[in-house]
Amino acid sequence: MTKEKVLEALSNVQEPDLGKDIVTLNMVKDITIEGNYVSFTVVLTTPACPLKDMIKNACVNAVKLLVNKDAVVNVKFSSNTTSNRQSNEALLPKVKNIIAVVSGKGGVGKSTVAANFALALAQGGATVGLMDADIYGPSVPIMFGVRGERPKMMDANGKGMIVPLERYGIKLISIGLLVDEKNAVVWRGPMASSAIRQFITDVYWDELDYLVIDMPPGTGDIHLTLMQTVPVTGVIVVTTPQDVALADAKKGIAMFGQAQLKVPVIGLVENMSYFTPAELPDNKYYIFGKEGGKKLAEEYDIPFLGQIPLVQSIREGGDAGVPIMMSDDAVSKKAFEDFAGSAVRSIAMLNANISKEKVAELV
Repeated sequence: MTKEKVLEALSNVQEPDLGKDIVTLNMVKDITIEGNYVSFTVVLTTPACPLKDMIKNACVNAVKLLVNKDAVVNVKFSSNTTSNRQSNEALLPKVKNIIAVVSGKGGVGKSTVAANFALALAQGGATVGLMDADIYGPSVPIMFGVRGERPKMMDANGKGMIVPLERYGIKLISIGLLVDEKNAVVWRGPMASSAIRQFITDVYWDELDYLVIDMPPGTGDIHLTLMQTVPVTGVIVVTTPQDVALADAKKGIAMFGQAQLKVPVIGLVENMSYFTPAELPDNKYYIFGKEGGKKLAEEYDIPFLGQIPLVQSIREGGDAGVPIMMSDDAVSKKAFEDFAGSAVRSIAMLNANISKEKVAELV
């Protein structure tokens, strides 16, 4: 066995999303060969890659079939999270991907989806931050059990910066951590927009693979401010299968396609898709309608990222400050893991400028 033969064999292994082989994409590093033993590292586009096992099996089979049937193949993984930032702009220079989670209307579980999405990414090995940009209805402090806690300050190059709280392996910031929750936030649009700018410029996020932003519902000042201030990688649209929610989701999708924003849509996720009672785990009741989100994604030619069931434990976990991704509810966790896996694949394709058939760019 030689390195050249191993590389030649591995050139038959395709990266499923990017459509090229892993050698051409320069993903194979550190090949070492001793007798029948061969070891190498595959550099993934994200530590939260859902296709690790598929890539590993393909690499092992390629070496055994094309180089040495008796080879003992050790495939290791590292990651270099892809980013489409052309330069390290002054804003958030160490954040590789900024993902806004949006919904056309309130009450569709956007904050629950954003929180568990961030946790699923972190559990996949990524460094993650969660910014609660829902100024008027912040829910991150409740969902993460940090009500009443206050972030500390630090000095960064002579400038006072807010240090995000850390919980369950991710960094958090929310207006709810800075304002007494008994006091309503009664702000006009410019004040709310100014607060969001401060969350961008005055919070010390440091290095992150993904910054997930839980946006307010609807389409308004805060959305415009954030999208025009920050290099957002793309948006994830949350809806329920209900016609009213779908109608509002359409407005959200249309908003991000307008010329002054032109933000790519990573995909759409359908929350509260069906109800499965604990005592009847094989039954699905489509309380809000069936597959409305999937049909909407097809209509707008955007990726459909998955369905999240309506489960009592998801609501209870959020209320108790322990999100479902931190529980032992395997079924609900898998729904969020599958959704997060689809999302990171879509993000990687966006960053690689894959053809518009795979990731739609609304015009």
